[in-house]
Amino acid sequence: MTITDGTLLLHNPRCSKSRLALQMLEESGAEFSVREYLNDPLSRAELDDLQVLLDLPPREWVRTGEADWALAGLSAGADAAEVLDAMAQWPKLMQRPILIRGGEARIGRPPENLRELLDS
Repeated sequence: MTITDGTLLLHNPRCSKSRLALQMLEESGAEFSVREYLNDPLSRAELDDLQVLLDLPPREWVRTGEADWALAGLSAGADAAEVLDAMAQWPKLMQRPILIRGGEARIGRPPENLRELLDS
């Protein structure tokens, strides 16, 4: 199974927004899978796929306030490849939650951003 198969929530159960997104999905009645990406990190190739699905540069879905940002040696001038490499090594850097469905992806901040995909 790839990240583009079916409906997939990239989830961090310790994140309140991610828990709200999970609840919203459960209440929608949609079939979906959950991937706890901190326990099962996305590969670099999957992150490349996710970038295409989000249609956003990685700088727009990386968490620059995380301690891992500094550990990764990233700066404001980091290019897309450097950011994706860092997210592959330090998955905590990835924004969450992210819903993937129908060849598209949305960041669930706020969780209501996911409704567009659920309603399609």
